[in-house]
Amino acid sequence: MVKYGLPALLASVVALCACSFAPQYHVPPTPIAAQYKTVGPWTTAQPADRIDRNGWWKMYGDAQLNDLEARLLANNTDLRAAYAHYEQAQAFVAQVESGLYPSVSVSAVPLRERQSDNRPLRVGGPNDYNSVTLGGEINYDLDLWGRVRDSVVAGKDEAQATQADLASVRLSLQVELADSCLRLRGLDQQTELLNETVVAYTKALQLTQTLHNSGIVSGLDVSRAQTQLSSAKSQLSQNLAQRALLEHAIAVLVGTSASEFSLPPQTAAIALPAIPTGLPSTLLQRRPDVAAAERRVAEANAKIGVARAAYFPDIMLSLQGGVQSAAYAGLVSAPNLFWAVGPQLVQYVFDGGYRRAQLDSAKAATQEAGERYRGVVLSAFQQVEDNLALLSYLGTALGEQRDAANAAQYSVDLALRQYRQGVVGYLDVVQAQTVALEAQRSVLDIQTRQLSANVQLLHALGGGWSSDELAQAAAAPALVATATATATATAPSAN
Repeated sequence: MVKYGLPALLASVVALCACSFAPQYHVPPTPIAAQYKTVGPWTTAQPADRIDRNGWWKMYGDAQLNDLEARLLANNTDLRAAYAHYEQAQAFVAQVESGLYPSVSVSAVPLRERQSDNRPLRVGGPNDYNSVTLGGEINYDLDLWGRVRDSVVAGKDEAQATQADLASVRLSLQVELADSCLRLRGLDQQTELLNETVVAYTKALQLTQTLHNSGIVSGLDVSRAQTQLSSAKSQLSQNLAQRALLEHAIAVLVGTSASEFSLPPQTAAIALPAIPTGLPSTLLQRRPDVAAAERRVAEANAKIGVARAAYFPDIMLSLQGGVQSAAYAGLVSAPNLFWAVGPQLVQYVFDGGYRRAQLDSAKAATQEAGERYRGVVLSAFQQVEDNLALLSYLGTALGEQRDAANAAQYSVDLALRQYRQGVVGYLDVVQAQTVALEAQRSVLDIQTRQLSANVQLLHALGGGWSSDELAQAAAAPALVATATATATATAPSAN
């Protein structure tokens, strides 16, 4: 029986070392629809994910936007801060993983000591003597109950959640920049329209002044024409003010001082790209914020195992040894050798309910993380549906508004002809021109809002991100390159 004792003991230790008190993890269930409610040209691609969403902003075919997105990846301060936070999480994983291995320490204590002549219970010996000690110590936590292993699992889950947070920050910043650039384009188009309007109103004022000087019209017409021109100039100035603020915001996004940053006006129209949405079930794999929330549920679940393991004794194997002598000569020799080996067992007998409270806290934290995950999922579906609805209804509204703008412009042309012929007063011209300007500005506004909804749909769908990134250990170097590139470096085009 003795010859089987040691193998049996070792087998028992190995079996216990595989123990974990964490509950079996399951992703919290969430309601998922079979398909999105709104159907349009952006939902018909086969297969649904046919397009490459890496560098998704390139769909808009705008060189200026592409350049600014590259500068954002290289220089944005929020992105750098998010990456630094991710590095902290990675360092914490390495910290908790160290508990899986023995700790080794060495010491050297060369002393010259003197005893007090009046030391209590002194027993002979010299007053002055040397004490030279060289030693080492090895400690290893057997982790029979999985406390260390569950801590490592929780740390890795948190690191993955932080990596998804980093991807979420990156995507949000890219979307914010794209949306700002598209709105800036809309403002430039409105500025062009208002400049043309100011020119037209200036000519109209000159016409009324000429007619007034000829005694054909009253000064009231001149006053109305002047009011209309001044109002258009005011709208132009307000538009330029909005553009300046938006330009300053873009400067911050790309990591540049607003005082040194400017973008030339551009008015070329940007086509609305078609975006396949895929099935609702695929959304959970494409949203980094969903992945982060799910990983935090897994982390909280693992911490239940850590809290349960605290109920059981912590067993540490310890080995100490070295040499000690009163003389340096011959220090390393057999007579000076000392050692000690044995287990250390620590078990709480009474803690006033501390461990029970820790376990209750861990369970509640898991429930909280699960509810937050469900909330993130539901918000994700809402955001997709919101932007699908916006794209659908704004598309209809744009067609109707263009019809209104065409009709309003016809009214302006007709009113001007009749005014020159003396058939109508200038008030009719003013009313027709005011309606036409507002109709044309509404067309541009709806176009910009439609592009904004398009960008937000890409955001809601997760951009080019995939949950597979969390399983790829090789992703970290790419993230380093993205987050730490300098302003003059060539930034990666993929997100």
